[in-house]
Amino acid sequence: MENQNNKNLILELTDGVALLTINRPTVLNSLDSSVLDELLEAFTALDQNDAVKVVVLTGNGEKAFVAGADIAAMAGYNVQQALGFARKGQHLVNVIGQMAKPVIAAVNGFALGGGLEMALACDFAYASEKAKLGFPEVTLGIIPGFGGTQKLGRLLGRSRANELIFTGKILTAMEAREWGIVNAVLPAGELIGKVLETARKIAGNGLLGVAYAKDAIRSGLDMCEADGMKYESLQFAALFATTDQKEGMNAFLEKRKPVFTRA
Repeated sequence: MENQNNKNLILELTDGVALLTINRPTVLNSLDSSVLDELLEAFTALDQNDAVKVVVLTGNGEKAFVAGADIAAMAGYNVQQALGFARKGQHLVNVIGQMAKPVIAAVNGFALGGGLEMALACDFAYASEKAKLGFPEVTLGIIPGFGGTQKLGRLLGRSRANELIFTGKILTAMEAREWGIVNAVLPAGELIGKVLETARKIAGNGLLGVAYAKDAIRSGLDMCEADGMKYESLQFAALFATTDQKEGMNAFLEKRKPVFTRA
């Protein structure tokens, strides 16, 4: 296992699974500009690290995944500072979403505002039964700024996105599952273990196939279905030039476990 601690982050790498923990529990793991910088640096490095196959993102402590932006740091912003902060947060969620490697959110507590936007940027999320999720920005006189108004509508449809953002309603973990924001709700003590189990299962698959599937799903959402089908067929065919495809199919025919090399 490789461990690495920055000021606000803890990184643990075991068997190809990177567990990245935001470590500001005294302020509910809230996000200020320096934390965004550290997260950008960490995700960029994880994407470039061949030893990393899957990333799990969580928050330290029992109360919060990320309880949003650091309001104390943000309250005095002028228009240009607010714009820079929003653009930095949007860049972070884009980096997370565009990684070739799968990223899973383990939502262990409050995921509000920027925290929910980070969870939505991940490929999917599991939540603790204690988790609370929502966009309370309108109660502060602002709106989501890290992509929430764009991502939520694409995920839930316009009406539900409008309801959640206009009211500032906070969802329970079970409500978030019913709405399709998280895939599973688990007892708090089982959350990280279950997410890591899922991550290890993904890490054992052909990761080029996983990366191409992620790209096809993400890209297809911005295409009409006919163009998406064409794009899928090109990604499908391209994998037949890889050693992973040959290894996977030969292993199946030889009734053995494949050894993928991501090539």
